[in-house]
Amino acid sequence: MVEGLGISQIFALVPTYLRQMGVAEADRLAFIGAFTALMFAIGLPLVPLWGVWADKYSRKAVIVRSALVEAVVFAGVALSREPWQLALSMLLIGFQLGNTGVMLAGIRDVAPRRRIGAIMGVFGASSTVGMALGPTLAGILIDGFGWTLPSVFWLSSVLSLGTALLVTFGSREVRPEVIPRGGVVELAFGAVRGVLADPVVRRIFAVFGVSFLATQLSRPYLPVLVEGLTGTGPGLASGIALVMGTAALVGGLIAPLGGALGDRIGFRRVLALALALAGVVLLLMPLAPAVAGLALLAGLLSTATATVSAVVFGLLATEVAPDRRSATLNLAYLPLYAAGIVGPTAGAIVATTSGVSAPFVVSSAVVLVGAATIGASLRRRRVDSRAVI
Repeated sequence: MVEGLGISQIFALVPTYLRQMGVAEADRLAFIGAFTALMFAIGLPLVPLWGVWADKYSRKAVIVRSALVEAVVFAGVALSREPWQLALSMLLIGFQLGNTGVMLAGIRDVAPRRRIGAIMGVFGASSTVGMALGPTLAGILIDGFGWTLPSVFWLSSVLSLGTALLVTFGSREVRPEVIPRGGVVELAFGAVRGVLADPVVRRIFAVFGVSFLATQLSRPYLPVLVEGLTGTGPGLASGIALVMGTAALVGGLIAPLGGALGDRIGFRRVLALALALAGVVLLLMPLAPAVAGLALLAGLLSTATATVSAVVFGLLATEVAPDRRSATLNLAYLPLYAAGIVGPTAGAIVATTSGVSAPFVVSSAVVLVGAATIGASLRRRRVDSRAVI
């Protein structure tokens, strides 16, 4: 949750931060996308290694490492006074990635089978709640108490250090059922090959990647939509807080219900509905006439994307063989890191050439294709089951 809080503040405040640093308005849209992509550039190739190190030696140590790096990253962002300094700080975020899958694997090893969907939903909601609290807290501190942007990032740095201490002294080690043996690099590449060789996992990862791609294409430009509605003066931080914070909190609170619903009616059916909802909402967001309407749409989008995460975690936890489960869950956010590079880069291109609405239109098309694909697979399953009968 704390990680989501700090990262969401970067998403929400970087456009304003870049303006304060003197970046020309003509260049700012491209900078927003490029800087967001930097967050994942280093992290992607390291993800398999963190999973192997966690399973071989200590999941707890890998999670603590991530929290400590977060503290350094947020401190670096707070200290940045030039765009190149901000870019370097955001590049370091890649070293903090690779913890979510480790947490998922640990949770799966202690969770009751009949409650997996609900528990994974609660876990997924923790990140979404953090993503909601970050901009909300920033808006209160900036507009309500006169804090500067660096002060907000310093607070996130302190909170991250606190989570490192919390995990170190307040949690126990959870070891995997099967401890991997062999060289780290060999095991890491073997884990990737093993996961991607499973057709079920490939399909789940592909759908997860589609959802993340749509989010990463559009999310960096939500603050710019808010700017168009509120202007750049007083009230901008509060508007961003409402759209990216308070409204998103709704999605975080509803997400566990999506996981529980998946336990009852099937994860794939819930997944198709959530993707379809996200596609429609993304298409409507640039058309919102006021901040309140944009906040409502942001809440619906957060609900849809949090539900996607919950049911995907449920699918991976229930449909992957036990001997590959830990490795698969460790790599569960691999689609996010890949989409984190491709999405903002593509978003920067379409926003620069076609305006700030374009990333939302492209995102809508991407996610609706994913929904249609899931819907078609459900129809094929029904046809196949009738044929067997």
